[in-house]
Amino acid sequence: MPAYLDPPKIIAPQTFTQRVRGDYEYIDTLSYLQDAVPDYLAERSNGDPVYYGDQSAIYWYVNDNWRIRRNLTLNLGLRYEYTTIPFTQRSQALNSAASVPGLINFAAPQAAKNNWGPRIGFAYSPGTDGRTSIRAGAGMAYDVLFDNLGLLSLPPQLSSTIDCPGSASCPAGGFLAGGGILPGPGGIATFATVADQRAATSAFVPVNQKSPKSIDWTLGIQHTFWSDFTAEIRYVGTRGIHLPAQIRLNTQSVVTPTNFLPTYTTAPSQAALDSSTLDLNTLENENPFVPAYDAAGFNSSFLTSYQPWASSTYHGLAAQLNKRFSHGFQMVGAYTYSHLIDDATAEVFSTVLSPRRSQDGLNLNRDFANSILDHRHRFTLSIVYDEPFFKNGNAFLRNTVGGWEIAPIYTYQSGQWVTAQSGIDSNLNLDTAGDRTILNPSGAKGTGSGTNPLCRSAVPSATCTNANLFCTGDPTVDGAKSGCPVGVNVIGNVVGYAPVNANAQYLTANYGALATVGRNTLQLKPINDVDVSALKRFVITERFKVEFRASATNVLNHAQYVGGYLNDVQPQNPAFTGFQKNMLLPNNSSFNQPSQVFSSNPRVLQLALKIFF
Repeated sequence: MPAYLDPPKIIAPQTFTQRVRGDYEYIDTLSYLQDAVPDYLAERSNGDPVYYGDQSAIYWYVNDNWRIRRNLTLNLGLRYEYTTIPFTQRSQALNSAASVPGLINFAAPQAAKNNWGPRIGFAYSPGTDGRTSIRAGAGMAYDVLFDNLGLLSLPPQLSSTIDCPGSASCPAGGFLAGGGILPGPGGIATFATVADQRAATSAFVPVNQKSPKSIDWTLGIQHTFWSDFTAEIRYVGTRGIHLPAQIRLNTQSVVTPTNFLPTYTTAPSQAALDSSTLDLNTLENENPFVPAYDAAGFNSSFLTSYQPWASSTYHGLAAQLNKRFSHGFQMVGAYTYSHLIDDATAEVFSTVLSPRRSQDGLNLNRDFANSILDHRHRFTLSIVYDEPFFKNGNAFLRNTVGGWEIAPIYTYQSGQWVTAQSGIDSNLNLDTAGDRTILNPSGAKGTGSGTNPLCRSAVPSATCTNANLFCTGDPTVDGAKSGCPVGVNVIGNVVGYAPVNANAQYLTANYGALATVGRNTLQLKPINDVDVSALKRFVITERFKVEFRASATNVLNHAQYVGGYLNDVQPQNPAFTGFQKNMLLPNNSSFNQPSQVFSSNPRVLQLALKIFF
């Protein structure tokens, strides 16, 4: 019965300040030309601390195998993991004065101490020939929280993120003319009052840490036949718990199922619009901050936290057929049918295909859907044929007819799931990242459209347009709207929306509208790929040999707009600009047109020459 103890010490100093120069993004050119506060994103981080990810980890486990019978073995094990909190994350205690009893506690985080991982499994071979085996097992495993989450969660004494609108640091006049969000003084920040300290707080590390946990179970049957062949079928299940999700703790959606502006697919009468009691002005003047946090003074910055609230469930049935290399031939064929669902996939800005934040971070249950990692079907077939003839004997035949090898690979995989997004702050929670769209059940499948405001008759129809909707492009500015037509306050008369194209299936959820489409309802085209490599060997002497190789990826040149690369793991666009998001916006001409934003992964040919001497 082995038992092991491995106490490593990790030393990891690093420096990183997110958006050190400011990140300003506009929805339309007009807002930029008017030098308004950016209506999509306006953030800047201050401070330049050194982050120390130093921590210790102790992993202890015992494991034993019991051979109960000649053909039955039982395996039992128990693992314990303890990983300390990275050094700099413990500096959250610097912000302890900002704590509010019963609401939030800025103490030094405490490491999880209950990470026990039991596991059990068995292997059984029925009969006496040893050609069939049945294996099953279950267990728990734990992961660690990567340093990037700590880098983005520093206390205001070391770093803070300022967002506009909503901060006193936002220029009162022209945004860019005023320098945008101004940088801070640097160094260790101090605050005159607790109110100032809370106002500057933009991050929170959960005090009672929970490590991401997986519960896994599997059952498989394997059988060997005809000496060279092995067939296997297995079921695999995994449940992910305490997965990190990026949450803004102090904001909430103003728009709810009972408090929203309707989106009509059939335009109502003007009389019906005039009688509406709820308008956009009323909605945008409601407080998007959670009352308890607002009352405590956490209302000048977004209080971002990576909470262990997300979860996932995976079920997979896999079949595989192997032929070991013999007589110059080898083959591996595999098929998997699986389903992966989750309520959060990307906790940082690692993809635009699925938002890093939920539409409503305080209710992740509404985001439970197909994961962007869900590929329902996957089939692969790889073959190696090394022509076995003429390897010995006549040199002429060996170097002409013999010495050939070919290795084709075929891959089919169900398409990538992506989320249709409105691209604006539809639910008025001061966050555009997760806002989704509206479903028109009678619309043509996969088509999209923007929506236009419907106004009370007090507003001339010429002014009731998206271009004049907020005039300043800033839905949080109260009172009169600068840039509006003289004597007209458009926003106070917007009572609903209508699609530009009533035959579209996906509609933009405009400001104050209620999104009805879930996560990941659009699917890209599948991978349907053939790769081939071939080589020819020339034997000149016993020591001197030449090998010529030709390989082709996507040899049939199928256009495959899959949101990434077929045969590589590098990012789709190393110089990321975010234009890929255009295919997710219903009001964009590229909506649901991946060919407009992704590479077709065209055929690639490579030649190689290798000389042995």
